[in-house]
Amino acid sequence: MNEKTILRNFVAGTYTDPAGGAYADLVDPSTGEVFAAAPLSGQEDVDRAARAAADAFETWRDVEPRQRQLAMLRFADALEARADDLLDAECRNTGKPRQLTAEEELVPAVDHFRFFAGAARILEGRSAGEYLAGHTSYVRREPIGVCAQVTPWNYPLMMAVWKIAPALAAGNTVVLKPSDTTPVSTLLMAEIAAEFFPPGVLNVICGDRDTGRALVAHRIPRMVSITGSVRGGREVAAAAAADLKKVHLELGGKAPVVVFDDADVAIAADAIAVAGFFNAGQDCTAATRVLAGPGCHDDLVDALAEQARGTRTGPPSDGDVLYGPLNNAHQLQRVTGFVERLPEHATVHTGGTRVGERGYFYAPTVVSGLKQNDEAIQNEIFGPVITVQRFGDEDEAVRWANDVDYGLSASVWTKDHGRAMRMTRRLDFGCVWVNTHIPFISEMPHGGFKHSGYGKDLSVYSLEDYTRVKHVMHNLDG
Repeated sequence: MNEKTILRNFVAGTYTDPAGGAYADLVDPSTGEVFAAAPLSGQEDVDRAARAAADAFETWRDVEPRQRQLAMLRFADALEARADDLLDAECRNTGKPRQLTAEEELVPAVDHFRFFAGAARILEGRSAGEYLAGHTSYVRREPIGVCAQVTPWNYPLMMAVWKIAPALAAGNTVVLKPSDTTPVSTLLMAEIAAEFFPPGVLNVICGDRDTGRALVAHRIPRMVSITGSVRGGREVAAAAAADLKKVHLELGGKAPVVVFDDADVAIAADAIAVAGFFNAGQDCTAATRVLAGPGCHDDLVDALAEQARGTRTGPPSDGDVLYGPLNNAHQLQRVTGFVERLPEHATVHTGGTRVGERGYFYAPTVVSGLKQNDEAIQNEIFGPVITVQRFGDEDEAVRWANDVDYGLSASVWTKDHGRAMRMTRRLDFGCVWVNTHIPFISEMPHGGFKHSGYGKDLSVYSLEDYTRVKHVMHNLDG
């Protein structure tokens, strides 16, 4: 058995040990075996990182946008050059298929960083003007300061980029706490970043929920950004309210996939299966809640079940699998529980079982017959489980689609342009795809409504979220 790797925090440009000397084991979800230990950072560690970020902010905020852009572009190039190392870290920590992770996560993550490098130079505001006689007004967009950030375990590397890139592009500094189960690739990113950014601009501290609470409550950060659960988002918002910090929340989802009778069932089933099972369904935008028209419902269920039977899960070394394991033992228990508690009127067409006894693999699963108020429709399963409901008409499809607490993403499948336009207007979700599901691009915003949070990732909207607006007025006769 290989010796357990001991990880360290990365603060002020160097690795540091946790002040309290406490660590937590990290488990490889594809084997269920411990492979590393990460710091359980306490208040002293949080304070050290926050002070390092505050010190760095005093100079980083004044770095010219073109110089910030240059540093970010060089960092993006380094991420690309260190792709193998980053993939080793990510796949060991998450159990994801290596090739898919390279193509679908690492390549886009590098592109996102390059986009924000360019965006650093194009912050815009209203034009100067004389809105009061004898006075000229204009608006400044300024960095907020130190940003406290918390990232999830489903996409550790990519979510870190979504947080770090807009914050640094706007001139802020960062203290980031990755998920307690998946800190490895984020620490490596911080190490790589140290070559291109001044010490303290990017700091990464490991830990559990208590570490996150200490970071959110710390007096130095002026903004808190989290991607995580609704429960976590509520806790963060409540803690940040005590100090009136700005809050950016990207939380859960329960994406409706509305398939009308005129859609091409084979094409839709193929795309939905990929978007539903990718990353073991551990995606807030996953295509796992299908609403099918009365004429295509049965054919779509059959087609999705056939897709599921042809979908494989397995370890990172298997190049023929679509997805790897669930992230941890608790998540395996959660997904298993949802399926075991399905009501009698539900039908499991395929899957519904754990795969193997080693690791946390779960079979691709398709379920039909559920009612709108059933637990598996209303709550986020976060696993490779696709449900299919039969709707009667367009109005019912809209009601059912919107009748959840979440509002992150949705998709519509139809050949009718007018219907597509109506549906995209009526669906209460922050992103709506038409005849596709789950693609992201750097230039367009990602973020939801209702319990899915507020604020945007990606695009210039995200960059603006990491700024504050200041009105400046000059007396022309002064």
